[in-house]
Amino acid sequence: MDAANPPPDLFEAEHQSMLAARAAYETGTQAGGGACHQALGDLLTSYERLLRETRRLVRRSDRAELEMTLLNQRLQDLASELEYRATHDPLTGVLNRAAIIERVNQHAQQNDLALIVLDIDHFKRVNDSFGHPIGDTVILGVVNCLKAVVPRCAHIGRVGGEEFTVLLPHRETPASEQVAETMRKAIETREFGLPDGSRITASFGVSHLSRGGCFDDAYGLADEALYVAKRGGRNQVVRAADSVLS
Repeated sequence: MDAANPPPDLFEAEHQSMLAARAAYETGTQAGGGACHQALGDLLTSYERLLRETRRLVRRSDRAELEMTLLNQRLQDLASELEYRATHDPLTGVLNRAAIIERVNQHAQQNDLALIVLDIDHFKRVNDSFGHPIGDTVILGVVNCLKAVVPRCAHIGRVGGEEFTVLLPHRETPASEQVAETMRKAIETREFGLPDGSRITASFGVSHLSRGGCFDDAYGLADEALYVAKRGGRNQVVRAADSVLS
């Protein structure tokens, strides 16, 4: 509260009455009042004490209300933090496996969607050659590539160590293939700064899920397409329909 604008006194009327009674009391003292004057003095003393105690209780109540407000805000912040930790991958900040599965299933109840599954090529070699901290840097770089090019409606999830899924609501397979190709190029052209100067690439599988389906259906088809891409030389995009023909 601004010191120049203190809050209104809740007991202003009582305070003014007390001042008037005090003035009458002082007048009576000067005039040599008797028993009535003594009673008025006792009443004033009791009233002043009651007013002080009431003000003290109001201040304590105000402090308790402020502390409760701050505590409630802290509890809300903690609840939000716990919810975030329960649904997001701790390294990359994208949705974790359980959360992306739930998100796909929720969308699939009402609308068609496309699912892209991607896997970083030769990622084990990166970890084995340069160590896991470098591997984590590569994973973060890949996620940055995805975030930079996916549509705003997309949801990115990490479903494994170096495997990710991208949910594209309301997208048909051809449009989703183009999104996957854009992601592939973004990763291929990024400088990851590996000690040996090598590039990082990823392979992609794309599937389409009609309304009423589930994550397992979409993931199974996209994952099959992904492995066709791996067997075909990696660093490419394959849609689920192509995997059936292979």
